[in-house]
Amino acid sequence: MNMHLHVANIAKSFGPSVVLNDVSFIINHGDRVGLVGANGTGKSTLLRIVTGELSADSGNVSLPDGFVLGYLPQQPPDTGSATIDDLMYEAGGELRSIEERLRTLELTISDSQADFDAVMTEYGDLQERFERRGGYELDHRIDEVREGLRIAHLPRSRAFSSLSGGEKSRVLLATLLLRSPDLLLLDEPTNHLDFATIGWLETYLAAYRGTMLAISHDRHFLNRAVTRIIEIDERTRRAKSYVGNYDAYAEQRRREEQQWRADYEAQQEEIRELRRAIKVEGRQVAHNRASRDPAKMAYDFKGGRVQEAISRNVRAAEERLRRIEAGPIPRPPSELRIRPEMSIDDLRSERVIEASGVSKAFGNVTVLRDVTFTLGPGDRVVIVGENGAGKSTLLDIILGRTRQDAGMVQIARLARVGFLDQDSRMLDPGATVLDAFREGLSGHEQDHIDELFRYGLFTVDDLAKRVGQLSSGQRRKLQMARLISRQPNVLLLDEPTNHLSLDVLEKFEYALRRFPGPILAVSHDRWFVERFNGKVWELRNGVLTQHVDEPARVLDSLMSHRAEPTTGGAHG
Repeated sequence: MNMHLHVANIAKSFGPSVVLNDVSFIINHGDRVGLVGANGTGKSTLLRIVTGELSADSGNVSLPDGFVLGYLPQQPPDTGSATIDDLMYEAGGELRSIEERLRTLELTISDSQADFDAVMTEYGDLQERFERRGGYELDHRIDEVREGLRIAHLPRSRAFSSLSGGEKSRVLLATLLLRSPDLLLLDEPTNHLDFATIGWLETYLAAYRGTMLAISHDRHFLNRAVTRIIEIDERTRRAKSYVGNYDAYAEQRRREEQQWRADYEAQQEEIRELRRAIKVEGRQVAHNRASRDPAKMAYDFKGGRVQEAISRNVRAAEERLRRIEAGPIPRPPSELRIRPEMSIDDLRSERVIEASGVSKAFGNVTVLRDVTFTLGPGDRVVIVGENGAGKSTLLDIILGRTRQDAGMVQIARLARVGFLDQDSRMLDPGATVLDAFREGLSGHEQDHIDELFRYGLFTVDDLAKRVGQLSSGQRRKLQMARLISRQPNVLLLDEPTNHLSLDVLEKFEYALRRFPGPILAVSHDRWFVERFNGKVWELRNGVLTQHVDEPARVLDSLMSHRAEPTTGGAHG
């Protein structure tokens, strides 16, 4: 098995913040690896270190000689005045040069003056490389990739800098796939892609002949595109490898947590037993009295040996207890649960949230057009749609954070709405974690600290950090903790799966499944939508369509739907 990438003991810090700590792993030829972890755990930094764009504080990265890397960053680079055609030509340029060299060598083979063995060796190596990287199908693949990524409608003479963010990402991904590097490094490749395009990409990568390392929070993508997962732990900043796709990874994580709970309970039982033994046997030693009766000397001699043995047992128990308490197994986090303060029965109205004829435009762009719906006390709804379709705007209008141009929204009087916004705008960046959590809550500070610790979302060291210092993943967990503490009976969630590590995300989704009240969520996460156990509504071109089919069937339809390409926007 040929090694393609060896990451050895990589460490990286930015100021006092440790991002990567002694990260090591090996990726072999043909491996399809998913890189996961909460936002801020150094995944993108690690890819930049592998490419040489960023240097590590210590450790090293090893690649074979002549190895070709292809890197898709989250943020498109500055390409100056380059056109789409320039980038496409550059993508196939190396393969074209290999093809030209092969033609030259074919002519050289017939030259009697040539070193036949050397020429044939070079020819064989180049031919294998050309074939492995898809050179013989390059022209066909250009058309396939442009169509699959929905950029065929863009004039190839158009300047790359004039494209929208989503179009730039798709063009860069197209050029990367056409380059067919030995190792694909992809940073969130499904961002800016609709359901149908993601499905095409998964199929394309499944047939890809090279090696891949991809950062992704898309669990469907991880299930279909990878055969191994490397996780960067949020606390230790070290890497741990799991064999298999996302399903296999999730099952292994569940078993690890079960073992953690079992080990913790066993240790707690041992601590209770040691303390009991120290108390009971220590009392026996303390009650021992030296005998003054000569007739009892033999008895006292034997009794003294017994007492000495008891004393040894007490000292051994104390030493064992001291060692355990010096490094105990940490308490596993409590199960996430959202308990409404007010009974759901109080929401007797059939109209918890009612929207009628809601319309909204930003300049000449209409994002909501006569949107009308009713959310009942038992409804669970997830709204899907492309970036810029107006999903977040609709939630902001319901909450009164944005004013509609027309129509009305009514919320039931006894509805206690809990809101999870997409970009944490409701958090004060200057506040500490503890103060931001406590805002608007009554009760003692220690009770609030205990609640923050209960779910394993934060540690003692986190409490005094400023919100502005937190990673996006940590801010998301703070939002989630605030949501739970306010005990809402109605939930409005804007992209609830964003920025969370997959283990925390699974627990949060489980809490949502058990929540007894109505939920209106916005999401592009296929995994979340399928398992949401509710209705799917689609927002497209300002119109809200309330689908009646099962979520999986609706998604299948969206995956196969070839809508006209859109440029995306800033209105959710």
